[in-house]
Amino acid sequence: MGLGCGNPTAIAELREGETVLDLGSGAGMDVFLAANKVGPTGRVIGVDMTEAMIDKANAIAKSNGYENVEFRLGEIENLPAEDNSVDTLISNCVINLSPNKSRVFSEAYRVLKPKGRLVVSDIVAERALPDGIKEDLDAWAGCIAGALEKNEYLEEIRGADFADLQVVPNGEFHAADPRSGETVKLLSISVKAYKP
Repeated sequence: MGLGCGNPTAIAELREGETVLDLGSGAGMDVFLAANKVGPTGRVIGVDMTEAMIDKANAIAKSNGYENVEFRLGEIENLPAEDNSVDTLISNCVINLSPNKSRVFSEAYRVLKPKGRLVVSDIVAERALPDGIKEDLDAWAGCIAGALEKNEYLEEIRGADFADLQVVPNGEFHAADPRSGETVKLLSISVKAYKP
């Protein structure tokens, strides 16, 4: 419920009054961090694909008096948000779970206002993942199996017409292929990009 691989709100330069959208918001940890930064005149929308997480996030928001947050049921490949409606889009270790990352970045671009910011933390691979890792259920649950190579991930963002990419490394670790024992280096990175 509080898993992630970075802290996108720390580098997003959120300002009072902004509208923020969090992809794969879960129980709302990053939504609540962002809500504190945008203040009562701002708004933060969390999108998650499970009703259980939406219910949990709404319960936390209610019990803690958050009035500037909203949680919507939806998929990150088809965001339940209007065109040009968001100042900043954040995501914390969720995009790597999508089988259609180009669609995710296209949707992010669609909902961002001109000059809006995309700020994501995610897992990428130093090189192509072995098939054993790609097909391992534990690796999927651990947000590893869907990782693209770093350059491919950045090209997906550029392919959605984002500009001025900035990459901040967060850390690295290794994953082993359960079939062959081959290891691959994985990186936790944060990326900031802008909609022209």
